[in-house]
Amino acid sequence: MPAAAAVLPPPPAAAPLPRPCAPWRPWSPSTSSAREEGSGWRLLRRGRGRRRSGGAMARPPILSVALPSDTGRVLSIQSHTVQGYVGNKSAVFPLQLLGFDVDPINSVQFSNHTGYPKFRGQVLNGNQLWDIIEGLEENELLHYTHLLTGYIGSVSFLNTVLQAVDKLRSVNPDLIYVCDPVLGDEGKLYVPQELISVYQQKVVPVASMLTPNQFEVELLTGLRIISEQDGLKACNTLHSAGPRKVIITSALIEDKLLLIGSYKKTEGPPEQFKIEIPKIPAYFTGTGDLTTALLLGWSNKYPDNLERAAELAVSSLQALLRKTVEDYKRAGFDPSTSSLEIRLIQSQDEIRSPQVTCNAVKYS
Repeated sequence: MPAAAAVLPPPPAAAPLPRPCAPWRPWSPSTSSAREEGSGWRLLRRGRGRRRSGGAMARPPILSVALPSDTGRVLSIQSHTVQGYVGNKSAVFPLQLLGFDVDPINSVQFSNHTGYPKFRGQVLNGNQLWDIIEGLEENELLHYTHLLTGYIGSVSFLNTVLQAVDKLRSVNPDLIYVCDPVLGDEGKLYVPQELISVYQQKVVPVASMLTPNQFEVELLTGLRIISEQDGLKACNTLHSAGPRKVIITSALIEDKLLLIGSYKKTEGPPEQFKIEIPKIPAYFTGTGDLTTALLLGWSNKYPDNLERAAELAVSSLQALLRKTVEDYKRAGFDPSTSSLEIRLIQSQDEIRSPQVTCNAVKYS
């Protein structure tokens, strides 16, 4: 006898097509949940879905603008490397850990930092930077609480950054501009000579906070820094040109490594202090970029207490550098023999919740 034929269940009813997405239109609270009916459907190519023709749907808000964090929204214009931590790679992640929304624009994109035997990549020019700024403006995305800038390699790019400062302040007059004037270190200039005068005449006057090292503050002020009083005088010179907060992030004076900070409030003389920084027998890349990011982050939390912000930033950095040295030793490498890539990802606790180990001393 032949086997009984299998009885198949009837085929299921065809499922209804999903409701499609419609074209964007500017968002406003009164229309965020509105629906507009349209007619007709158009099948998109290659199975990408369906959408209504003639319909429109409200564009959702940018939540970092509509519901800003308690800290703020930072536009960071700095260099970028695929491998390693310098520029934006050194600054963005710590600021995010401290609660900021951060939008990076990469002034350069290199395979690695320039201390390696070889590097490759691209350099953003001023026109390309402005194209990005205009794109943000066209979509009403230019509301930032902070602008952070680091290494800038040409006068044309720096002039475009200054245009961006004006544009950002036309949207938010209270924008805080934190400028790390990367010019060089230990007597060596990293940028073309003509950038110095642009920083002196145009950048310093519009900066809210300035974070030069010893060599850079000498270039900006024309003063030789060989004593602590020289450092304080240089801070006062910069205050008179514009920024209310000036931090000389590292100055070697009488065999001591110091941070010298100065905060010029509305009335009275500036509040000035120093922090002695423990010396670590190693050379690191990306520490200047990280220091400025940490100073931005903590000074936002303590806007009227620059000493406290600097204590937290320096203590955080020192803990991270100690971890970096320990890890190189664990890997069997002598950390005093070469420049080291910082252990940023492995130091999240030290960035988020540093223990203060470096204390500020006020100048009377």
